Amino acid sequence: MRLYMRYLGIHLRSMMQYKASFYMLTLGQFLTTFSSLLVVYFLFSRFGAVKGFGLEEVLICYSVVLMAFSLAECFARGFDTFPRLISNGQFDRMLVRPRNATFQVLASTVEITRVGRMVQAVAVLAYAAPNSGIAWTAGKVAVLAFMILGGTALFAALFWMYAGLSFFTLEGLEFMNVFTDGGRDHGAYPMGVYGREVLAFYTYVVPLACVQYYPLMYLLGRWDNPWLAVCPLAGFAFLLPAWGIWRLGLRHYRSTGS
Repeated sequence: MRLYMRYLGIHLRSMMQYKASFYMLTLGQFLTTFSSLLVVYFLFSRFGAVKGFGLEEVLICYSVVLMAFSLAECFARGFDTFPRLISNGQFDRMLVRPRNATFQVLASTVEITRVGRMVQAVAVLAYAAPNSGIAWTAGKVAVLAFMILGGTALFAALFWMYAGLSFFTLEGLEFMNVFTDGGRDHGAYPMGVYGREVLAFYTYVVPLACVQYYPLMYLLGRWDNPWLAVCPLAGFAFLLPAWGIWRLGLRHYRSTGS
């Protein structure tokens, strides 16, 4: 952890060399997702509710998923940009260093500018939580925090899986964006609004519904099964297949010759 904090300090100092650029990129990240927030707002200003969910209830989903995605993109961005490390030969240099290759890839990129999205997610959550009609208790606050952490683990696992597959393709697989960026966009609404098939996919294949829809139903009191509160564990469990794909690719890696 101490070494990672040193890496983090290096990234932060390098970004602060160009403060204007850093602030503009951060603002750009805020504005990029602000358009999605406006879409949600105008949709509800026209229809009032979607599948029985009100604006504030949907905004909880929006903020939780956006916050989880932003944290994963900030601290696990090294896996998302991993194909570049293979193609330019940097990963070969990592393999001969006396440090774990996984750690080096993880620490190679930290996108601190994603704080712009985080600010928006926190602001939306600060508005939606007290206006959602949820009777907040310490336990429900813990479930909400658990949703964010589980979502962060899930998106980090998807980036990690993407990096593992890059060992075999040498180039990034664009279809993975369906699950990363696409998952962030789908997660703006409760997964139940998309229908049974989509809900099943995001439950048993990519368990985004486990960190968003099911615990939300528990918070809203629509389902009283207490096991729904621990569904975000699926996000952490998803790290296991991601680790397996990464280890398989690393075991068969023979260098690109760059």
